[in-house]
Amino acid sequence: MSEIVLRRMLAADLPAVLAVQAQCYASTLIESADALASRLALSPGTCWVAALPQSRLAAYLFTHAWPQATLPPLDGVLARDWPPATPLTWFVHDMAVAPAGQGSGLAARLYAAAEQPARALGLTSSRLIAVQSAATWWRRIGYAPLTAHDAAPHAQKLAAYGADAILMERRFGG
Repeated sequence: MSEIVLRRMLAADLPAVLAVQAQCYASTLIESADALASRLALSPGTCWVAALPQSRLAAYLFTHAWPQATLPPLDGVLARDWPPATPLTWFVHDMAVAPAGQGSGLAARLYAAAEQPARALGLTSSRLIAVQSAATWWRRIGYAPLTAHDAAPHAQKLAAYGADAILMERRFGG
């Protein structure tokens, strides 16, 4: 595969991100430009893209800090509106690799690029919702499903992600 450039996401990337999203997700998981723009605005240092030559986007990753006791809504516009002392987790919201970029290790590279600035924020854990059978990949990098008891308070928001959605967590070591 041609040389791939990893870089922080820019607002100008959103049309290409939407195109990749449409190639990768079922229609029930497609999020609006406004919802994705709010995630980028919430944490521009932890949202990344992988571009092929001629600036064609091959993959993207949206992540941000989020209150540990809640889940962000699917396709909701987010804002930093929690009290200062709220315990936060690094929420890995969405990662997609277009067919043109699959099999090239882009997912792992994007994740590593975003993890460093997330840890620099002092976050000690990460959560995500695995969809479309992605839980196997997330397990390989250290995520584990939350117990049914721990996931129960999130059932309503989790249901919006589909019947196969799995809430997963990873604790960071020292």
